[in-house]
Amino acid sequence: MAERPIFIPATEDEGYVTRLDFEIPWAGGFAEVQKKKNIRALHDAAKKAGYAPLLEVSSKSDEIAGRHLSAFHLRVMTSIGEIPLENAFQGSKVFERGGPYTDLYEVEPRDAKRDPRLRDSGALVGFKFDSFEFPLEPMTVFYDWLYLNAIFPHRVWLKNRVDGEIQYAGFTDIEFNPSKSVNCQAKTCALFVVLMRENKLERYLKTPEVFIAAMAAHSLRPTEHQPHLKQARLRVG
Repeated sequence: MAERPIFIPATEDEGYVTRLDFEIPWAGGFAEVQKKKNIRALHDAAKKAGYAPLLEVSSKSDEIAGRHLSAFHLRVMTSIGEIPLENAFQGSKVFERGGPYTDLYEVEPRDAKRDPRLRDSGALVGFKFDSFEFPLEPMTVFYDWLYLNAIFPHRVWLKNRVDGEIQYAGFTDIEFNPSKSVNCQAKTCALFVVLMRENKLERYLKTPEVFIAAMAAHSLRPTEHQPHLKQARLRVG
């Protein structure tokens, strides 16, 4: 068994995104068929609790929108040109004893994520991207900034795909383990839906300062939660 979350679009006043954790039977291993079993298990558990349909946001998604929304697929614009989102995130990390390691902008995304300097440079203290310094708080703000800017040029297509006729109840990323990671592309997709619904996406993405201020003003901390009635934990943030 394992516990994995789904992310539900809320409102700005409610902290943007609601997180629900479900305990599911876990198929171990790295084969794609095992990943898909886990996706089905999570989506089935959520459906029983009243949350359906869901969009899996990863390279293992059955839907083209979900695969295209994978962080390994997306690219962001920088002062040196367009680079993979994963490279921008990893190469912009600043640690107690080093960074940002901007040479990681130009390697394969999986190599950037595995670079030993990211583990050997002490505690993470922030991010520096295109000369702007991003803080660690609010949590996920730098990842959200990168991700939303990567999908911004496709916002109309994405809105029609994820918030149009289908009206997804929420989003999942089967690779995301909340006990090991903080940033999650499924959570940022839910944030995207909220900002599009409330007509705030373009305004908040004008500058990093505007975006950080908006997230700080409304995002609730992950510790602010209450029990969910159907054997899931409700967490916001």
